[in-house]
Amino acid sequence: MVVSKALVLYTTRTNQTKGIGELIAEGLREAGVDVTIMAVQAFEQAHESPEAFDALVLGSATYHGEMMQPMKTFLFKLEQYDLKGKVGGAFGSFGWSGEAPGRIFETMKNIYQMDMVSGPLKLKSGAMSGAVSMAKRYAQEIARKLQSGA
Repeated sequence: MVVSKALVLYTTRTNQTKGIGELIAEGLREAGVDVTIMAVQAFEQAHESPEAFDALVLGSATYHGEMMQPMKTFLFKLEQYDLKGKVGGAFGSFGWSGEAPGRIFETMKNIYQMDMVSGPLKLKSGAMSGAVSMAKRYAQEIARKLQSGA
């Protein structure tokens, strides 16, 4: 049996987005997916290809109504890869408005033509009430897409 591989990348200001990414990664592992999770900057330094993964799950905090610059830059760099049809998801934390996950999601869906889950996951914090179950449900949705495409 071939195990699906997922890449969970995030950029964070206060570690809230990292915490949400860790919850998603945990849920994916529980579903039998091989998960690599790291900050965008660490992934870029590792010189790995996102094409080596079956799913990409990208997250950024929303800061002043925008995604954080490292994620914005990374999304531009992703244009050089063929991600069409790969499973995708987007997530992020926010204090007030929460636009970043939606913008990441739309870029993945419309520019890279990825096979996206139903929508982005937006949470104020990974520590908020219900966050664990919401993140795990999101991971399960990603895992189901991986299984149906295998």
